Parts: sequence; C-alpha cells; structure tokens
Amino acid sequence: MIRERNIKTVHSFIYLFEQKKFFEISELYSEDCKLIFPYHSGLFPSETAGKKSIYEGWSKMGENFDEVKFPIDEIMPFEDPNKIAVKFTGKLKLKDSSSYYENDYLFIFYFDEEGKITESYEYFNPVNAAKAFGLMDKLCK
Repeated sequence: MIRERNIKTVHSFIYLFEQKKFFEISELYSEDCKLIFPYHSGLFPSETAGKKSIYEGWSKMGENFDEVKFPIDEIMPFEDPNKIAVKFTGKLKLKDSSSYYENDYLFIFYFDEEGKITESYEYFNPVNAAKAFGLMDKLCK
C-alpha cells in the first residue's frame, strides 16, 4: 500500500511537470526536502533545499519551454517502499523556437511516512543541457 501510494506520487510528479504546474509539484515535497543534482557539472547548484526553493527553481526553468513531454520508460521500486526510481526521457520545446531540448533522466525519490518527498536525486546528461542552453563554456567551472 505504501509502495503503491509512492508510485502514484511519481506518476503525479511526471504529469504535473508536463503540465508545468510547479506549485503543485512542490506540494508533493516535505517542507525541509532536498533536490540533489549529482551531475550538476557547474551548470546548476549541487542541491536545492526546501519546498519553496524547489518551486522557485522549477518555475524559473519552466519559463524556457512551451511544451514538456516526459514519457516514462520504467518505474523501479526498491525493497524499501519509501524509495522509488523512475527513468524517463524528456523532449522540451524551447520557447520562441522550433528547437527541442532532449535528455534522458533518472530520478530517485525518498518518501516520508506521510508520502511526501523528502529527497530526490536528478540524474541527467549535463552536456545535453549545456548544448541546448549555450552553456558549454560553464561546464565544470
């Protein structure tokens, strides 16, 4: 039952992201949550702490896109029902352009007893992000 609830939250996370409903996404997180970027590569901070900061960061990032598609490749529950991984691809249409930003993602979510996300790890290819946003000179600085 706990695992199924958390898998449902992962589906909601992806759906809400595609709808660019960043406040609703932030509501899936606990107040003192963390979003960690292990491969930030100097393009982004290595982590974002707190529900409000996550909302602000994703809202700002969302301003770059007209359309967001994140088809899920696989949801991978761990033995611990409060830990779920999801692998998906991203195709995001850049605003005022016919170009797309495409990347592969792996998120690992940790949930508390109430079903709120306490930590999430976002893995992606930083080279794809740097190319899409003209930030190749910022990699690993």
